Amino acid sequence: MFKPKAKTPNIKLFDSHCHLDFPVFDNERDVIFEQMRKVGIEGILIPGVQKDNWRFIRQLAATRPEVSVALGLHPMFLKEHKKSHIHDLELAAGIKPLAAIGEIGLDFYDKHLDRKTQISLFKAQLDIAKSCHLPVVLHVRKAHEDVLLYLKSMKFTEGGIVHAFNGSMQQAERYRDLGFKLGFGGAMTYPRAVKLRDLAKNLPLTDIVLETDAPDMMPANCDKDHNSPLLIFKNFNTLVELREETASQIAEQTTANSRQVLRVT
Repeated sequence: MFKPKAKTPNIKLFDSHCHLDFPVFDNERDVIFEQMRKVGIEGILIPGVQKDNWRFIRQLAATRPEVSVALGLHPMFLKEHKKSHIHDLELAAGIKPLAAIGEIGLDFYDKHLDRKTQISLFKAQLDIAKSCHLPVVLHVRKAHEDVLLYLKSMKFTEGGIVHAFNGSMQQAERYRDLGFKLGFGGAMTYPRAVKLRDLAKNLPLTDIVLETDAPDMMPANCDKDHNSPLLIFKNFNTLVELREETASQIAEQTTANSRQVLRVT
């Protein structure tokens, strides 16, 4: 039986993965930022997925101190990426402030995405992150063993976040040894996600960061037409229900985890 959790109005959360730059937010973005401040979302990481997004994300961060920036070339947008974009990312990585390289990774779930091209793109971006001493934000589907292999073989030691982690406990431990935190979001809120909820319950709290992946990864029992960073509290409440720490402890530690791995003050 879980021990009771004291409710507190002083919960402060960090959304470690949210695509608030996407066009679906164009008519509500300013309102969302205002509401975030009111409800206690004190930080948010917006990861770039293709070059066309990078400038706008930086513009958002220039006027919103709560926004941290990651820039990357997402494996699911292979058709949009050009060879020159790796050079562009290398140049962009030298312009501060920048919290991470991402969203990058390997997606072997989608059979239409060429594996060889993905791997080449992933390794090139790991090289940039390594040379710039930046963490990475990882997208990994059906490819944890491959990603862990490349992280180790390339001696990548900057750490980062494994977005929407759904691997095994053993893989989680290996990521931890490499300095990574594990992202938990809307998928955790579904009762049928037994394996994922077990991970959220039993991993060390120091390994976990909260995320929404808005506008995607809708939490359970949500009547919205797309996800929002404001719904991170649904994910947080599920984590509180699953774990034995108090709500305050979970909020404080997961927020500290995000800030620590992204080196955000």
